[in-house]
Amino acid sequence: MKVSIFITCLCDAIYPRVGEAMVRLLHRYGIRLHFPEVQTCCGQPAFNSGYWDAARESAQTIIQAFEDSDFVIAPSGSCVGMIHHHYPTLFQNDPAMMKKVNNLIEKTYEFSQFLVHVLGIRDLGATFPYKVTYHPSCHGSRLLGVKDEPYILLSHVKECQLVPLPFAEDCCGFGGTFSVKLSDLSGAMVDEKAEHVLETEAEVLVGLDMACLMNIAGRMKHKGKELRVMHLAELLYEGVTMHG
Repeated sequence: MKVSIFITCLCDAIYPRVGEAMVRLLHRYGIRLHFPEVQTCCGQPAFNSGYWDAARESAQTIIQAFEDSDFVIAPSGSCVGMIHHHYPTLFQNDPAMMKKVNNLIEKTYEFSQFLVHVLGIRDLGATFPYKVTYHPSCHGSRLLGVKDEPYILLSHVKECQLVPLPFAEDCCGFGGTFSVKLSDLSGAMVDEKAEHVLETEAEVLVGLDMACLMNIAGRMKHKGKELRVMHLAELLYEGVTMHG
């Protein structure tokens, strides 16, 4: 079984520790993640900005990169959502490419989806003695329907005090190009999200998309209110290695 990691731009360039956590965590279950070096951006920024030809070029590279993989796992509901929901739009007039797109869709999973639904893992034997709150990113929860999976995994982490985030499903205001084009609105949204996170008095904010977590963490740092921000993969890996 050839399982490949689609690292995504942000994790590759800014948060490589997320990819490292995924690799090391899955290695414990006998899975050696394959990394096709030809992979690039999924094309979402170009797609959302209306540059569909550029998005199509990126998509073609991604399709080629993972053509011979049995499974593709990514630490981002947003990027997996791009593949599942927007690649068919990009190639709707190309039957040959649509066949490849459908093949990629069938084998591509967000990280928590893969653990729970493909590997059937709910309890990794992790211990994480901290107060944690979880932010459900829009694309993962709304486009992919990733809702219960992270809660299932977190509920089995020993000593983890999971605190509900008020208005959890409200957008953090990032939205990729949205935060650039409508910065005032985006800033107001992330201000509100940061306040809700602080209300929980959590020590750790966890999520499935580093773009959203980066946005929230940046705003809280700007306010002088810092707390630890982690991808779910990082929390789980730290949890299973905490006691050696």
